[in-house]
Formats: sequence, structure tokens, C-alpha cells
Amino acid sequence: MNINDPQANSGLKPPSKLSLLLEARAVLDLLSVPFSLLSSKLSPNRSDGALPIIMFPGFGSGEGYLKGLERYLNNLGYVTEGWGLGKNLAGLNIKHTLEDLSPIWDIEYPQDYTPETYKGEGGVAALCEQAIERVTQRSAELESPVVIIGWSLGGYIARECARELPQEVTQVITFGAPVVGGPKYSRAADYFKKKNFDLDWIEESVRKRNKIPIQQPITAIYSNSDGIVSGESAIDTISPNVTNIEVNAAHLGMGFNRKIWKIVQHALHTESQNRLSKTA
Repeated sequence: MNINDPQANSGLKPPSKLSLLLEARAVLDLLSVPFSLLSSKLSPNRSDGALPIIMFPGFGSGEGYLKGLERYLNNLGYVTEGWGLGKNLAGLNIKHTLEDLSPIWDIEYPQDYTPETYKGEGGVAALCEQAIERVTQRSAELESPVVIIGWSLGGYIARECARELPQEVTQVITFGAPVVGGPKYSRAADYFKKKNFDLDWIEESVRKRNKIPIQQPITAIYSNSDGIVSGESAIDTISPNVTNIEVNAAHLGMGFNRKIWKIVQHALHTESQNRLSKTA
């Protein structure tokens, strides 16, 4: 996918109705959590050289969704915390206009835009700004750079934090996170269309933003049977230091999926060892 090609995303579309039905698999992931937590208690501690971890939830969820993964990592010796911003509502609860957004977004105003008729397409950007501020604050308080793990929209926001904070964020791990298109290639598209959001404008804004490369190591986990976010839109072909890993998983169960937890554990351990080897 060429980020400079305006037609690069033309073949993408939201997940099929069949894949949406397969989201029922998430129940099996949830039922596997006790076994996964038990196995983590029996595993060797692999957190040597690990940095603090901040967990970013997806659209419509709060910190509770990732508590199982947090406990799993805690059992392995990692220090984790929630993102501290409450329920992820995609910025719909943040009162703003496009004029309020930071210059980092390089906003091109939609045709016929006025603050009075604005629908809220920049809500995620406004939420990203809050997340960037929060990560900056926590990194300073912890006196350490941090790792961010994000699910779905939380993964997208995690990427934007890394893009803006190369010193404060040292690694990003996402699962089911849209890299291109914003909500356009997800089941959320219908929700935002009902709010009269200009999804093409959001997609173009994301495309422009992606021209600024994320330099930190990224592990992007995606599922081609994802019933909520198009698996293809969650593949990162843009960043220079990314590992894309495919899993067969339901979107709603990604936060509980045992295979994904193992991938997260491996990615954290590998990067910790890389940091230790550079300082040895």
C-alpha cells in the first residue's frame, strides 16, 4: 500500500456480515482467561529490563476490558496501568471545533465547514491530544519511557502517541487497530455515518498523518476474520520498524485471546532484551 497514492485504500471495505457472526467466538476467549492467568503464574519471570506499560482500551470500552491482560502481565513481573482517560468514546464527549486542535494535525478544513455546522470528525484527534498529554505526564512521573498496548481504536491512539513522543514511548503493541481509514473500514462506519460524519475527510486526514513515520518498534496484530475492523486496514505497511502478525481471532475477544497474550508477552520480552543488549 503506497501512502502517497490517493487510491491506495480503494480496495478496502468493512468486514463482511459473516465475519460479524463469527464474533461469537469471543465467548470462548473469555472462558479461557482463568487458564491463561494460571499458566502465567507458572511461567518463568521474563520481565527483566521491562519498562512500565500503559493500556489503551478500544471504542466503547473502558480500562476493565484489558484488566485480564494486565493481570497476566503482572504475573510475569511487568508493571501496568490503565490509560487514565475513562471510557473511550472516540472524542464524542469532548467539546471542540477543528480550530481547537493542535497544529500537529495539519488540518485541511472540509468544504463548507463552519464551527456551527461541524459534526465532530476531529473527535479522535482531540482524544489523541489528551492521551499524548497523559503519556507525557506519566512518563515524567515514572521517570521512564513507557510501552503502550492498545486494542482497536486504543491502538490507533497509541500509535499517535508514539508518533508525537519518540522519547517517552519506546514500543507500541496493537491488536485490531485501524492503521488506515479511521472508522471507514470498520463496523463503526455505519454509526458515524448516521451522525453525518464525513468519513472520506477522516480517511484523508489519517493518510496525511501517516506520512510522518513512527520510528519505535511496533507489533501490529490483526485478524482477517475480524468482524469489526477490516483485517487489511489493521496491517501496517507504512512504519519502518513494524512486525505484522496475523491471528485467527474475533475482534471482541482480542483482549482475552490466549494466542494474542503470548504474542504480546514475546514482543515485550524481545524488545526488553534488545534494550538490555544495547546498554551492556
